[in-house]
Amino acid sequence: SERQEFHAHPELAFEEQWTTKQIGGELEQMGIPYTIPGDRNTGIVAVLKGAEPGRGVALRADMDGLPVQEENEIACQSRQAGRMHACGHDGHMAVLLGAAHMLTELRDEICGTVYFVFQPAEECGQGARYLMEQGDWFSRVDNVFGGHLWMAAPAGKVSVEAGPRMAAGDCFRIVVEG
Repeated sequence: SERQEFHAHPELAFEEQWTTKQIGGELEQMGIPYTIPGDRNTGIVAVLKGAEPGRGVALRADMDGLPVQEENEIACQSRQAGRMHACGHDGHMAVLLGAAHMLTELRDEICGTVYFVFQPAEECGQGARYLMEQGDWFSRVDNVFGGHLWMAAPAGKVSVEAGPRMAAGDCFRIVVEG
């Protein structure tokens, strides 16, 4: 499966060139045009225009793995020593490619444009801003939706809440005096 291939080939932040090529190949088979924005040769913004004009929506998945040694003994175990998809990004990419496939089949019913955004460097907190500054796609988007696999949620259930959710790749500093 796509998720297993991604799991076996984790790449760290801004090094996702193999992953980018794989995703690009899948999008080409679906007939969805895409760009690899910027100068890092990683990350993808694909565009599916609906049959009728309307709003723009972005569906986003993260791509990078973590500098973690995989200790699982599974067929799709990481082939990169000291790197693995430990945070579900392999599944996120597979889900977004599945959504792209389904929406391509429904293109004639779509009013507006769907952007499929595959974001590099999520784990270090730099990839979102990097992609937002590449080209004008972000200015054409009215809403952005990003999902996250969550082991605590029962299988077959979707948990949706308004506003931000999950952890963030932020930095902060606390100074204690006294």
